[in-house]
Amino acid sequence: MLEAIEGVFIVAQTPFDDRQAIDLESVDTLVDFYARHGANGLTVLGVSGEAGKLTGEEALAVAGRYVARAGRMPVIVGVSSPNLAHLSRLTAAVMDAGAAGVMIAPAPSIRTDEDLFRYFETVFAAIGDVPVVLQDFPFATNVGMSVPAIVELVSRHPQIQVLKEEDLPSLNKITRLRQAGGRRIAILTGNNAMYLPLELARGVDGPMAGFSYPEMLSGVFRLHKAGDVDAANDLFERYLPLLRYEAMGFWGVAARKEAMRRRGALAHATMRQPGPALTGEDHREIDRLIARVETRLAEAA
Repeated sequence: MLEAIEGVFIVAQTPFDDRQAIDLESVDTLVDFYARHGANGLTVLGVSGEAGKLTGEEALAVAGRYVARAGRMPVIVGVSSPNLAHLSRLTAAVMDAGAAGVMIAPAPSIRTDEDLFRYFETVFAAIGDVPVVLQDFPFATNVGMSVPAIVELVSRHPQIQVLKEEDLPSLNKITRLRQAGGRRIAILTGNNAMYLPLELARGVDGPMAGFSYPEMLSGVFRLHKAGDVDAANDLFERYLPLLRYEAMGFWGVAARKEAMRRRGALAHATMRQPGPALTGEDHREIDRLIARVETRLAEAA
């Protein structure tokens, strides 16, 4: 069961080698890296995990390797697809492999609340009693879900145990969700953790986001939960320039992968094509940003 979870669910990268093949050995080093820096769980095959560039066989191989390496750490697998047969097959396969649940966003074809309710009735008829993270990410899906619609979905489908809330502006929506009543589920926040301290103050249960310094995410969560809000904000702000740099869509994911390669988390910073390639100037900017983060950390020690 996922509805009582809290903490840091890192949105994990999909590693590729220098020929753009899946690098399963780097999955192992990534899991170890995330665990060492405070992850409570992992989310794989999300948008920034380049899931849309994988074949069905590759997706299952990556998810299975993450689950195997993570051990007791829960792994949530993104299975969103406009192809319901693909969504259903991947869900069954990853749950058989030991995933804790799956993440599903509404299909891009949805236009009305009636479409939304009908879609998820069809999805749950196909996948059965599987713990689900409902992803509210209209920037990627072009589907807006109102607070009443989300509350209604949660009421109708006990399989929905977590909401990944990354509609913008997120803050008032989080407050309205927490005030709406009904069955309480966990809310984890995305948006590259750009608003994490504020969202924690509004009642989320942790971040579901990626960053090349996941110890910032876990540190901010831990300090905020302990009631030291000022210290949580101070820690967040030391990393903010680099965090913001990594928040520029797939280009930011390329920068994140490069920063993580430098930290030894994966062997190559390869983005599968089509995708951005970093320039020499990009690398020099990353040099400066990482140096400034390290200087701020040393000054605060």
